[in-house]
Amino acid sequence: MGHLDQEEWNFLAGESRPFMRWEWLALLEDSGAVCPETGWLPAHCAVRKDGRLIAGAPLYLKAHGRGEFIYDQMWAEVADRLRRPYYPKLIAVSPFTPAADYSFLTHPGLPSRAVSSAMLQAMTRLAEANDLSSHHVLFADSPFAEELEDAGFMGWEHQGFMWVNQGFGSFEHFLDEFRAGQRKNIRRERRLLRDSGVRVEMVEGPDIPDSWFSLMYRYYEETNDKFGEGGCKYLPETFFTGLADGFRERLAFSAAFQPGRAEPVALALLVRGGDMLYGRYWGASQDIPFLHFELCYYTPIEWAIANKLSFFDPGMGGEHKPRRGFCSRVTRSMHRFRDPILSEVFARNIPQLNAITQDYIEGLDSLSAFKRICR
Repeated sequence: MGHLDQEEWNFLAGESRPFMRWEWLALLEDSGAVCPETGWLPAHCAVRKDGRLIAGAPLYLKAHGRGEFIYDQMWAEVADRLRRPYYPKLIAVSPFTPAADYSFLTHPGLPSRAVSSAMLQAMTRLAEANDLSSHHVLFADSPFAEELEDAGFMGWEHQGFMWVNQGFGSFEHFLDEFRAGQRKNIRRERRLLRDSGVRVEMVEGPDIPDSWFSLMYRYYEETNDKFGEGGCKYLPETFFTGLADGFRERLAFSAAFQPGRAEPVALALLVRGGDMLYGRYWGASQDIPFLHFELCYYTPIEWAIANKLSFFDPGMGGEHKPRRGFCSRVTRSMHRFRDPILSEVFARNIPQLNAITQDYIEGLDSLSAFKRICR
């Protein structure tokens, strides 16, 4: 990213996609989270006209599937059994970020499909020149996924979560949409946490203390260490401290305090982009009943309502989320293989995998706390 102009890139990225902005992507590289040593080789695409950047795409050559959150290791295993190479591969993604907002960045005054087509051709040439097995676009936004489908990519569906603001005037107004039992349960959880002496508040942008960024890393590290090899500890401390200088205005922290302690006992880091709020990382110094739900769900939803945000993406995983106001949604990764055998294997099996995802989503929706159908 250091070879690309920050102002030009951000003009293309706009305000609504924070994880596609130059500061975020550059910090991933500068902190060492994204580099050849960690298996991420940046190979960004830039299109210029008369010297000015008119289109761009963050791209990476990968020799493994870690940090992508689509878990395509099974395809690599199939390729190995067939004695076909799967790695290295070319992926288009904002690293370590399962937010469904990826698309090529194009100047608003240009025909985006024509520019995208030229960029896909460049990706094909890059793949051929470096003997890459395949192209993968992870967490593509819906219009871009349709473009890719027209270009011969195949869609793999994944389950995600989203909170949608239905014009709520308050958190209590939001709870009015719930079935009585779960509405009562959430009120009880919030009351018991308050009665324990824990106070939770949102702190945003310039009001965030500098010390919280290193503390957030410590909590992030400890949270991931609990899961051992199943953890997702991809980011170093320098990434979190770097956010203080280059990204602070797009951040908010949900912070929990105990009486007599100045340092937060728990933190959740959230990112704002346009009318969307994203939950990213969280951790705590001790286990406190109901703290996770309050810190990562209830307080951010309350803040989103107060700030008239339309959507809140709480992050991946968690079958408890439907009971707390989140609806399932389908996200898609798009795949195209140079190897005809791997392409055929993928094409034959992906409908069944997508059907399993749909069944899973229907099961989650049946757990919804809402009186209406969750959509």
